[in-house]
Amino acid sequence: MEANREKYAADISSIKEAHERIKPFIHRTPVLTSESLNLISGRSLFFKCECFQKGGAFKFRGACNAVLSLDAEQAAKGVVTHSSGNHAAALSLAAKLQGIPAYIVVPKGAPKCKVDNVIRYGGKVIWSESTMSSRETVAAKVLQETGSVLIHPYNNGRIISGQGTIALELLEQIQEIDAIVVPISGGGLISGVALAAKSIKPSIRIIAAEPKGADDAAKSKVAGKIITLPVTNTIADGLRASLGDLTWPVVRDLVDDVITLEDCEIIEAMRMCYEILKVSVEPSGAIGLAAVLSNSFRNNQSWRDCKNIGIVLSGGNVDLGSLWDSFKCSK
Repeated sequence: MEANREKYAADISSIKEAHERIKPFIHRTPVLTSESLNLISGRSLFFKCECFQKGGAFKFRGACNAVLSLDAEQAAKGVVTHSSGNHAAALSLAAKLQGIPAYIVVPKGAPKCKVDNVIRYGGKVIWSESTMSSRETVAAKVLQETGSVLIHPYNNGRIISGQGTIALELLEQIQEIDAIVVPISGGGLISGVALAAKSIKPSIRIIAAEPKGADDAAKSKVAGKIITLPVTNTIADGLRASLGDLTWPVVRDLVDDVITLEDCEIIEAMRMCYEILKVSVEPSGAIGLAAVLSNSFRNNQSWRDCKNIGIVLSGGNVDLGSLWDSFKCSK
């Protein structure tokens, strides 16, 4: 790991520095367990509840680190991002805590609960079309008009370092963990977790969980290069992004496997989180449990020695109307 530190956008030092920087502002989220889910899975599961983080998701860690890393001149002009979800709300909240403006380019069709969070935290919503090209064009215009600083949702070293603080906490809370299952989308979360966890405990396994309807990471691992999908189709609205040039090298080198899940498996895992764990999670947050309960994980001999598994419940911002509809569809 030490020899490779120049290859990656973050390392254990930047992650530890991020933790010191953001510690006064974030929640040190709890780790929950369930004997019922342990029996069902045949393993000891440890749920890192980022659904209890400020803003309702892990994204506040990275956003907070990025905002607090700005110098006074940069901060005064504010920050801008394009996001349909939790990063938008997280950046709005981080900016609000520092008293600076946040300009949030939101694509039409974004989940209402997540847009409501942006507004609640004082973000200035600027609408774009749903395509990535429209999002980027509108964000570029805002940058030009305001002089603000672009904070990318995941392809940013400060963001990756902030997200890696999850692994620092988890491995302090539960030292016997031998694998961590992490949702994957753009790769900021799993990159930070992998860099921190493998530096602290080189033998630990890092497993990505991804929807089959947005399986670019799985395809990228097989191809050995970034693969982007022309279209995605999954209930997990937070897992539709593509890997970036800063996150891909970490995913390529340090993520041990990618498990892909059907939406019905994700929905069933959500149901278990609600009914057994008594925790409210969004589809993206439940996918780690879905992965551990899947046949592809249970039947894979590579994971037979993984007895103590950390699962990152990445967020709890769920549109209740969509939730009830998904539960009805799953019956």
